[in-house]
Amino acid sequence: MKFQHSYKTLGADFYQSAKPVQPSKPELLLWNERLAEELQIGELTAQPALAAGYFSGAEIPASAEPIALAYAGHQFGYFNPQLGDGRAHLLGELEHRSGQRLDIQLKGSGPTLFSRRGDGRCALKPALREFIMSEAMHALAVPTTRCLSVVATGEPVFRDMPQAGAVVTRVAASHIRVGTFEYFAAKQDKASLEKLLDYAISRHYPSIDINHCNKAALFLQAVIDKQIHLVCEWLRVGFIHGVMNTDNCAISGETIDYGPCAMLGRYQPNTVYSSIDKQGRYAFSNQPAIIHWNMARLAEALMVLETGDDFQTIIDQFQQRFQQRYLATYRKKLGLVEHTAQDAELITKLLTLMQQHQLDYTQSFILLEQALSGSAPSNEIAPLNNWVVEWKDRIGFDPERKKAASELMQQTNPLIIPRNHHVEAVLEACEQAQSGEPAKEFLAAIRSPYQPTITTQKFQSTDPDYDQNYQTFCGT
Repeated sequence: MKFQHSYKTLGADFYQSAKPVQPSKPELLLWNERLAEELQIGELTAQPALAAGYFSGAEIPASAEPIALAYAGHQFGYFNPQLGDGRAHLLGELEHRSGQRLDIQLKGSGPTLFSRRGDGRCALKPALREFIMSEAMHALAVPTTRCLSVVATGEPVFRDMPQAGAVVTRVAASHIRVGTFEYFAAKQDKASLEKLLDYAISRHYPSIDINHCNKAALFLQAVIDKQIHLVCEWLRVGFIHGVMNTDNCAISGETIDYGPCAMLGRYQPNTVYSSIDKQGRYAFSNQPAIIHWNMARLAEALMVLETGDDFQTIIDQFQQRFQQRYLATYRKKLGLVEHTAQDAELITKLLTLMQQHQLDYTQSFILLEQALSGSAPSNEIAPLNNWVVEWKDRIGFDPERKKAASELMQQTNPLIIPRNHHVEAVLEACEQAQSGEPAKEFLAAIRSPYQPTITTQKFQSTDPDYDQNYQTFCGT
C-alpha cells in the first residue's frame, strides 16, 4: 500500500497526529473484496491476518501517517466550535484504479485529543451496520462513503453493558465537512479557510478556477447541487439519515455516518427512528429543509472570505433548484419519460394516498410498475385504483411508451432495500456468533437491488409492527 497525505500539507491546524490503540486479538469479520481490488490492494484478500492488523490499528502500514481531523459543527441546531475525530484515524489516501484519491479512515480505533472524554471505541453492531448500510446505498446508486472491512478487536467496549468491540474502515472521497469550514470561520482564521477552500475545490470541484475572484460563491453553488442530488436520492429509496448535523455533511456530496440511520417502511413523511432526534428535526420529510439549513451555514462560513450578495442569492435559489431535482426524481419513479406541468400534482396525489392508506413506500412503486402490465395483485393495488387510471392515461397506451415507462421504473425503484427488521436480525446473529458470516447472504441480496436473485424474496418481507416501535442509536 502506498498512502498519500495531501490533507496533511494544509498544516498542523487542520489535524492532530494520533496513533490508533493496538487491539489484543484483531480478527477480520468482513472484507470488501471488490473494493479492495478497486483500491489496488487486492493482494490482502489472501492475507486476512495482515488485513486485520492493518485495518484495526494493530499494525500501521509503512506509508501510513495516522491523524485525527479537526472540525466544528452544528449539532441539532446548536454550534459546537470544536468537535474533531474523537474515535477515528485517517491513515492517508489510496488511489482508486480510476485515478481518484480516496481517504482510508479507521473508525473505533481509540481516543484522540478530540475525544471529549469518550473511549474512542466502536461496538461490533454499529461497525457492521455501517458496512451493511453503505454497501446497500452504493448498490442503490446513492452517493456514499463505503467500508473496506470490519475487524473485531477481541476487547469489550462499555456502553449500557459490555459489548464486543470492532474497528470499521471507511473509504471516502474525503472527510471534509461543512463543519470543517465552520471550524476555521469561527476562529476568523482566513488564511486556513482560504487554504481549505482551495484544497476542496482542487480535490472535488476542479472545474472551478481557484484564481477566480468569486470562487467561494461558485464552490457554494457546486456543493449545494451535490447535496440536492444526494437528498433526492435518499428520498428516492426511502433513506432516513437520522443525524444530519453539519459535521455529518460531507462537501463531496456523499452519505457519511450511518449511526442512527434507517429505512422508511409505511409512507409517513414525519417518520423518525433515531432515539436522539426527540423533536423530529431529521425526519424523512424534513431532510430537504435541513440540507438547505446546512448549506446556509456553509455560506456563512465562506462569507468570512468574501462579501457580497451572491451567497444570499444562491441560498435563496435553493428551493427552486431542489424542486426541479425532486420532480425529476419522482418522474423517474413513476416512469414519466415526458414532462408536463401537471406532474407535481400527480405526484402529490399519490403520496397523499400512500400516507392515508399507510402503504409501504418501496412496495407501492413495485406494484405500480406491475400495474402497467396488469400483473399487480388487485387487493394490494386497490387503494390506488382511481389514481392509477389517471397515471396510466398520463403515460399513454402506446406499447412503446408503456415499455419505456416500465424500464425507467425498474431502473429507479429497488426491489429490495435494507429493511430495518432484516438489518437488526443480521446484526444480532453476527453478534451472537461473533462472526461476519451471518451477514454475507444479506449482503449478496442487497448488492443486487434492481435485479432479483435467489435470495431477493427472502429479504423483501415488510414488518410494519416492528417499524412502529423501532429505534436506532448513535454508535458512540
